[in-house]
Order: sequence, then structure tokens, then C-alpha cells
Amino acid sequence: MLYAQVVLPLAQPPYTFSFDEGLAVRVGDAVVVQFGSSRYYTGIVWSISEHRPDYPRLKPILRRLYSAPLLTPAMQRLWEWIADYYICSLGEVMRVALPSLAKPSATSLQELEERSIAPPTERYVRLSAELQHEEALADYNAKHSRRAPRRCATLDKIGAIALTRGGLNSSIPRRLIDAESEHIAALERLGLVHTEHRPAEPIRTLGDVLLPTLSEAQHRALELIHAAHRDSLVALLHGVTGSGKTEIYIHLIAETLASGRDVVMLVPEIVITSQLVERLERIFEGRTTTYHSRLTALRRGETFLRLSGSSGGELIVGVRSSIFLPTHKLGLIIVDEEHDANYKQSDLAPRYNARDTAVYIAHACNAQVVLGSATPSLESYMNALAGKYAYVELSERWGDGVLPEIIVSDTIRAVKRGERKTHFNLELLQNITRSLEAGDQAILFQNRRGYSPYVQCRTCGFSPRCPRCNVTLTKHKASSRMECHYCGYNEPVTTVCPNCETQDMALMGFGTEKVVEEITHLFPEAHVDRLDGDTSTSESAFKRIVHRFEARETDILVGTQIITKGFDFEGVSTVGILNADNLLSQPDFRASERAFQLMMQVSGRAGRHNDRGRVVIQTSQPKHPVIQYVASGDYRAMALTELEERRAFSYPPYSRLVRLLMHHADYELLRRAAHHVAELLRAKFPSGVMGPVASALEMLRGQYRAEILVKVDTGSSMSRAREHIRHVIAEVAKINDIKSVRVDVDVDAL
Repeated sequence: MLYAQVVLPLAQPPYTFSFDEGLAVRVGDAVVVQFGSSRYYTGIVWSISEHRPDYPRLKPILRRLYSAPLLTPAMQRLWEWIADYYICSLGEVMRVALPSLAKPSATSLQELEERSIAPPTERYVRLSAELQHEEALADYNAKHSRRAPRRCATLDKIGAIALTRGGLNSSIPRRLIDAESEHIAALERLGLVHTEHRPAEPIRTLGDVLLPTLSEAQHRALELIHAAHRDSLVALLHGVTGSGKTEIYIHLIAETLASGRDVVMLVPEIVITSQLVERLERIFEGRTTTYHSRLTALRRGETFLRLSGSSGGELIVGVRSSIFLPTHKLGLIIVDEEHDANYKQSDLAPRYNARDTAVYIAHACNAQVVLGSATPSLESYMNALAGKYAYVELSERWGDGVLPEIIVSDTIRAVKRGERKTHFNLELLQNITRSLEAGDQAILFQNRRGYSPYVQCRTCGFSPRCPRCNVTLTKHKASSRMECHYCGYNEPVTTVCPNCETQDMALMGFGTEKVVEEITHLFPEAHVDRLDGDTSTSESAFKRIVHRFEARETDILVGTQIITKGFDFEGVSTVGILNADNLLSQPDFRASERAFQLMMQVSGRAGRHNDRGRVVIQTSQPKHPVIQYVASGDYRAMALTELEERRAFSYPPYSRLVRLLMHHADYELLRRAAHHVAELLRAKFPSGVMGPVASALEMLRGQYRAEILVKVDTGSSMSRAREHIRHVIAEVAKINDIKSVRVDVDVDAL
């Protein structure tokens, strides 16, 4: 009898189960176990021992799920690192790392069996042994070509494809053979070919890959990246928007695939990078696998299982969860838009950052890493300044593209001069007119969706709020309802104030829906479309809007952050940022950095081809340093100024932040627990604990929220700090009157 430590998809440590040697269980295998009296789970075998642990009763492993281990040794090391670094259990890592259908659970074995899936299979065709020599195949066709021309033509096709895949003894996917099924069946009856169903494999040959031509600047950047990788350094590729970072990525991908190794390319959101994905699929046809949450559960599960049996040479393009896919020969990880906050998981444990995780797993697998961005995060830029990363810069646009002209438009001045119509300054309207008259297009960026961010009574100041989240409700004109963008609560729009009963409810602020209404009124001949979370509820809806704009069926596109990155529209000559003040006034020490990144990203949509584009930034603070940095395109000045301020107040990258977010439906109990946790933490970190304070979102889905921030100086031991925090959480779990309070830990909080 042997004993296995098995990780289950629960916030629990591994549990021990027994199994007989005849079951042939290995480390990394997915197995079925019973946990509790009536629940069956898929678990991952973490380790195996011959020594029976000191437990009175051990449950057995019931069966092994898949023929190949679901986890590679490298992935095991990754899970262990994530659990340790982000202060969570291996079970919580498993919940995020494995797709749902690869880890079925149920209340009975029969139900679990019904939920189980298998790796996708495909029919393969192989020539019989006597025809696996060119002379033999030619002799057979010479003898039978007159009597059986179709049979011989099919054999010729099979032979020709087999030779491109390594020799006449190669197995060929049936889909590659242009022949009728009856002809294949006849050859099999005669014993001339053999067919079998087995796990599908991607096409391994690169074929005629047409790589983009690189400019002199791109060639230099590519050589610098190669030099960085020879020195085992992460390469930070800082290229202005439109500088041709993608072309460099494609060359690196082709080199890695040609060596038989895997490539993982991370993108912030798969749906907003559809142009990039389509381009990669055209170039690396048959080798590109996409992985993201918009795929069906079956597709995600089958992809994971197929890759777990892969022999290498895969290109995986996906969102942050793609970092958990079981690559066997990892050669390169590309993190595009590495600064993007979407790489940080914030809603459930483990709250990992896919960019930092990519750097770890690449180091563990001796793979290369490229972090690309037009506006790198200050953490990555600091690593480059310190020599931890190699810094590669592309400061000019590729081809004929020129950086756009930035026009800062003062909204206060425009109002005083009577040069403002609704939410548009005259300078912006003139540039939109200029673009439309030239047959070009315009993009308008407003970082709020809906019609009006909130409704307020002008008599008493009352604003309708969500009863479960304590935030103001946003009015949506299309649905004539007010909605909560956190939990989905909604109610009809009211014209009578529930507080003072006057009919004085007014719409405050403006969202993308209102912008569309107003710009349509100002430019009635223009075709206007909207791209935000309300209109792109599915991938097909998103693609319809984008394709209409690409085809120039749309003249003006209004959108939120969705429109700021990943797009290359030839016709855009004007971009308008309608309310830059909203970006600058966020209560966050990263507000200036994020505002700069967002404005630079959306500015990059203008003038990417031929004529110089124009970007109009509407703001009441035209002299604000960040606005000036955007106007001059001076990333370095912004970064050095921000880093100096961060150093003065000991904020990242000069410290590490760990946020403890506490939740409970009872406000008093939460307050008592938060103060107790803060006291315990101050005993460990005398000068590094801030709070407790109410969260910016004080109530969410009926739960009150409080938070405590622990600041760990970069000169201190982060591993010791994490151990202290684990100890405090364990202590709180033992105190009866507050142990029901949930504590979520966010390491390197954004």
C-alpha cells in the first residue's frame, strides 16, 4: 500500500489518501477521491510515500482520471511558489489554475463520470509498412494506376504529406488529406493504410511563414533582446504606440517555434486584442491556441488536456490564466502591455500578478521573457534602471507613421469664452469636423459607461444608491433604469425625490451613452457607434462593432478603456479625451501613473499611418504635470518624478504593499475584528501598518468591508513578512467571536 498527498480544489491543505500499487498513480496525476460523506472531487497527487501517516483511517484513491499527468514538475513548482508568495493554499491555486471540466466534482461517482471529459481525439492515417519506402510506393502506383487511378492518387497525396511531416512512416491527420472517405476506407480494407483515433496534435511544420520586414530600429531592438536573453535577463521592450513591437514579437515567436519549444503570449484582455490574435493565427496557422474565459468550459477543458500531452512547439495566446497551461518545452513568454492592471487577479485567491508569475516560471524553466509596453509600469522601469532587466527602447513609429499632435484644451477657458457645446470644447469639435471632411474617423474616450453616473435631487442632495453596495446608481437611457455596476441591482428611474418628495431630480455627469446622443445631435450626418461594457456583452457583438469601424462604416467611435489599446485603425486622425480630470483625481498613489498610461494609450490610436493625427485632451487643469508629460510624450520625466515621490513616501517600488481586506455583514463585529487584527500586525510591523479604514467601496453585495495596509520596506525580508501575516490570520481564526470575519490577503496590491 502507498500513500499520496492529494491537493483538492478547496481552501485547505493537501490530504492523505491510500492506493494500491496496481493503480499506477504518479505525481501530477488527476485522481478521484471521496471527501466528506457525500462529495467526490478531482484531486492532484502532490507526493507519494511508502510510510503510512499516523491517522486512524485513510480513504482510498478511487481511480486515476487521465492517461497523462495533469501537472508537470515545473507547474508543481509554480503552484508552490504562488501559494507561498501570495499567502494562500495549494487548493486555492488549483481552483484558479485548472479549468472546471478538467477537475469535475459531484455528489456521486456516476455524476462525476458524466461530467468528466477526455482529450480531443482525431483520426490519423498511416501508410502500411510495405509502402513506407519511396520505391515501394512508386512501384505500387505504377502497377495499379490504370486500374485504380483514384486509389493511387489518394496514396500519392498521403505519401506527399507524410514526407513533409518527417517521412513515409508518419501518421497524418485525416483532415489534411483531400480525398473522399470511401477511398480512404477502400485503402484500409486492402491493408494499404492503417487508421486510428488518438489525441489531436497541432500541425508541427511552420510551412511558408511570411515574417514581417523589420526596420533598422526594430533590428537593433531584436538584437538587444537576443543579447539580454543570452545574459539570462528579462527584456523590457519600451516602444511608443505604433513603433512595431508586434513585428518583433512575431520574429521571436518564429525563432522559438522553429526550435521546437513553446511560446506563451499574454495579453490583458483577449477580446480587445482580436486584431493581434487574428494576425498571429494567419502567420502561425495550425500552431496557435487561444485560451480565455470567453471560450466554452468544454473548449477550455479540452485545450488543457491536449496541452498536458503535447510534445512542444505550441503558440499559446491568452489572458493571465494562460500562465497555468501545462507547457512541456517552454521557451519564451511575451507579456504584452505589461503595465496593464488586468494581469493582477483581485477578486479571489490567489491574487497573483501574471506578469510577475511569468518572470518566475520562465526562470524556473530556463525560458526567455519579453515585457512589452508603450508606458511600462514603474516597477518594471525601476528594475531596468537597476540593471535587473535589460532596457530596449523604440522611440519612433514604424514605417510612415508619426506620433500625433497633442492639443490641451482648457475647459474652464472654453466655458468663459462661450466655446463649449454640451461636453465638447470648440477645439475638439473643429478637429472632428476636419477629420470627417477629409473622409477620416474620430475616437472619443470617456471612462464612464451609461448615460449619467448618478442622479441627484437639487433640493436636498439625495442620490439613489445600491442597497447592497452603497454606491450611487448609474442611469442607463436604453433600459430606462438605474443600475449598480458592481452587483447588477437596478430600479426604475425616478423623477420624484424619495427623501424630500420634490420633482427636482437631475442627471449629474455624463457617460458614453450620453456622449453618443450629444455627438449624434452635433454631427447628424455621421455614423456613430459605442464600444463599452454595455455594447460588447459578447465576443461577436464586440467584433461587429470593431469590424464596422475597420471597414469605415462608422465615422465616430465612442468608448471606455476598451478602445485604448490593441487596435490599429488606419482611418483615425482625431482622438478626443473628454474628461481627463476624472483620471487625475482618483484617490490612489498610482493615479498619476495610470492617468499618463491611459492617455498615452488612447492617444496612440491616432495617426498610425501616413498623416499625423491629433489628440485633444479636455481638462480644467492644463498645467497639471501629468497633462504636460502627455503633451510632450515624455515618459522618462513622468517616471522619474513619480519615482522620486514614491521614494519620499516609501511606496512601491520602494516598498511592498500587502492589503488585508476584511468582510462581514455585521458592521460592529467587522470593526472589532479589524482593530484586533491591526493590533496583532503592529506587534510584528511597528511602523508599517496603516488602518483599519473603511474600504473605498465600503459595502459590496451586503457585506461591509474594511482594510488594513501593511507596508514592507524593500530592505526587509518579504518571506518573513508573509510568515508574520500568516501567523496573525491563524490567530484570528482561533478567536470565537471574530473568526467568522473573512480575511482576504492581497500581496503586491494594486
